[in-house]
Amino acid sequence: MARAAVVAGVGGWVPTTAVSNEELVSWWDSDTHIDAEWIRTRTGIERRHVLAHGEATSDLAVAAGRRALDSAGTAGADALVVATGTPDQLSPAIAPDVAARLGLGPIGAFDVGAVCTGFLYALAAAAGLIAAEAADSVLVIGADAFSTVLDPADLATRALFGDGAGAVLLRAGATGERGALSGFHLGSDGTRRTLIEIPGGGSRQRSTGLPVKEEDTYFRMQGRAVFAQAVNRMSESARHTAAHVGWPVAEIDRWVLHQANVRVIAAVARGLGVPLDRFVTNIAHVGNTAAASVPLTLAAGLASGELRPGHRTVLAGFGGGLTWGSVALVWPELPPPPHQ
Repeated sequence: MARAAVVAGVGGWVPTTAVSNEELVSWWDSDTHIDAEWIRTRTGIERRHVLAHGEATSDLAVAAGRRALDSAGTAGADALVVATGTPDQLSPAIAPDVAARLGLGPIGAFDVGAVCTGFLYALAAAAGLIAAEAADSVLVIGADAFSTVLDPADLATRALFGDGAGAVLLRAGATGERGALSGFHLGSDGTRRTLIEIPGGGSRQRSTGLPVKEEDTYFRMQGRAVFAQAVNRMSESARHTAAHVGWPVAEIDRWVLHQANVRVIAAVARGLGVPLDRFVTNIAHVGNTAAASVPLTLAAGLASGELRPGHRTVLAGFGGGLTWGSVALVWPELPPPPHQ
């Protein structure tokens, strides 16, 4: 059988500071129409976790990466790919620092920037390294700290996003074994790039010589348009991947989508004609964690027993760019992750 990237370990991590809906709403004037129950019913989120003072995205990535390595029963990897939209600084990438702190040695390490789809793109890059025999094992981490780029005055986005990291260790294996990644599908649409953006701070703004406006340093999202795009793109991509690997949609056991909003997940389920109970979710406890969303959900599904060996599983994501992607695997036998 052909060489393939196989999931060998999974790990997740969120900061210790949790913010409930009630606490979040208390930060705003009492006359706002948004209350704790409104957030829960509209988004499915009950709490989110945020960085403590002085923490950074790389700290989350190191913690999640270490757990994935422990899950796989190994201390090393031949390469590291980190998906993030909120690196510690503009330059350099955080992957080399994460690799060093994990004691992985002078391995190849790089970042992938595809916002909330980043982990799917990183999986594809890592699978390519393994297929090309450039590596026999690759640690893939999705990590984001969107609390650091949200407008303090925008309750809508602050209600959605939380910080966290998730990771998987991929090893070289055969296409026919459980855990082998197959049926990759990736896409993008740059004509809609302004639907999700942080407009200030990059080369375009800096080249003008004008000072950046404070509001341009914050994350922006056009909610209604993003909702429609997320539902359509993840549904289309998931169908493409299922068809590529020859799985009827009705026979797929588990779906792990980017945890953007519980209504997005429900809309995808309706569009696919799949019962909602086949969708693994953890958004209630961590919110939208961007590039960390899919791997954190994998860790949650493994811990809860929702993901069991032999399950036909499809992962799908959607994010800024616009970007989207999906991949299929038969869930392998893995030890349960440690409780956080």
